[in-house]
Amino acid sequence: MKILSVNAGSSSLKFQLYEMPEEKVLISGLMERIGIGNSFYTIKVNGEKIRKEKELNNHEEAFKILVEELKFNNVVDSLDDIKGIGHRVVQGGDYFDKTVVIDDDVLSKIEELSSLAPLHNPAAATGIKAAIEVFPNAIQTAVFDTAFHQTMPKENYLYALPMSWYENLKVRRYGAHGTSHKFVSQRMNEILGRKDTKLITCHIGNGASISAVVNGKCINTSMGLTPNAGLIMGTRCGDIDASIIPYVMEKTNMSAKDIDNAINKESGLLAISRKSSDSRDIEEGIASGDENCILAQKMYVRRIVDYIAKYYVEMNGCDAICFTAGIGEKAIDTRRDIINELGALGVHLDAEANNVRSEERLISTKDSKIACWIIPTDEELMIARDTLELI
Repeated sequence: MKILSVNAGSSSLKFQLYEMPEEKVLISGLMERIGIGNSFYTIKVNGEKIRKEKELNNHEEAFKILVEELKFNNVVDSLDDIKGIGHRVVQGGDYFDKTVVIDDDVLSKIEELSSLAPLHNPAAATGIKAAIEVFPNAIQTAVFDTAFHQTMPKENYLYALPMSWYENLKVRRYGAHGTSHKFVSQRMNEILGRKDTKLITCHIGNGASISAVVNGKCINTSMGLTPNAGLIMGTRCGDIDASIIPYVMEKTNMSAKDIDNAINKESGLLAISRKSSDSRDIEEGIASGDENCILAQKMYVRRIVDYIAKYYVEMNGCDAICFTAGIGEKAIDTRRDIINELGALGVHLDAEANNVRSEERLISTKDSKIACWIIPTDEELMIARDTLELI
């Protein structure tokens, strides 16, 4: 059975077509600059990566090009070969605790929740509508980044704010990256050979979050109402004293929009390093003795360690710490710095094992009280699995 995993951004469309349940990737691609000019896309099939220039005015045109590529590369004979299309949706609010088949009501709720994810949910809704138009006979599913975190207990998802804010405005912790945390925690349980586990999953990329997962269910996560809570990230500040915001607004006459832009796009590693939001650039700066980059790395690692320690205590122990996403999978020095800060928990790094990028591997020593693993994430595969299960 052929299942298509789709991740629609405001100006992009990422896709991967699987033969399921074999989980074989038949073709994958990324379309960029949709609707903003100078658009192009890359296709990977049979191990070959091809880039093509093509003006794409909207997502419907992007899906039509996708269809052309599927046929041109002999991946499908007919559109009806594709039985299901799974769409990544960032914000599902408290409506959705699992993947669902899309109908008018689901689509309406996705659009309703756009105020909580203004950069993501409108793009997902646009992608869904385009996919329905182009693939009318395929079952369309919505896979929510927030769904995995809906198992958090009330004491962990509520804020100590007026209850009317929660009841009327839906202000609460939702988390993000749930599809990745779910994939990584399931894979870690497979490795351990059991389901009664306590895991700390670290999705560390330009955007980053950490989750505490007990017996396969999330009990806490670092992101909040929006993705700007928790860890220091590439351009996001993470946790701050909320009173900083009215103070700065009063002193500088910045608007709420200005502040939102500053804490989401001008903060994090970019602000502290005064150099870059990219972890690779920070590592280069550290190697050359750049004090700002050294400070940025210390702050970045400290916040991650704080959350790992917090969740270790909350779960009363931990079986494994998992590193995933761009930095978690590839940044050798960052993993080293994090693990070396966890000595009080009896965690010890195997430096030789850690000297890899994007490879599933145990990177802690045999005498480490908590196993530390690199687990490359695969959100597209998780989407395909969930869609197959529904079909």
